[in-house]
Amino acid sequence: MATIAAIRFNTMIREYYERLVGRGKAKKVAIVAWMRKVLVILNAMMRDGSPFKAGEGKRCFQISG
Repeated sequence: MATIAAIRFNTMIREYYERLVGRGKAKKVAIVAWMRKVLVILNAMMRDGSPFKAGEGKRCFQISG
């Protein structure tokens, strides 16, 4: 449910989700891709001991390829 709320209210996450769906991904696949991306970011934050800084993660939500 947190993922659905984030897609609705967080513009950066909504843009990432809409780009994935626009490229032909199923909506559930796009949601799971977002969840995985957040887990990777959180793991890196824990590994480095860095705090969350809103607005600095824009490059993390770019789609490669």
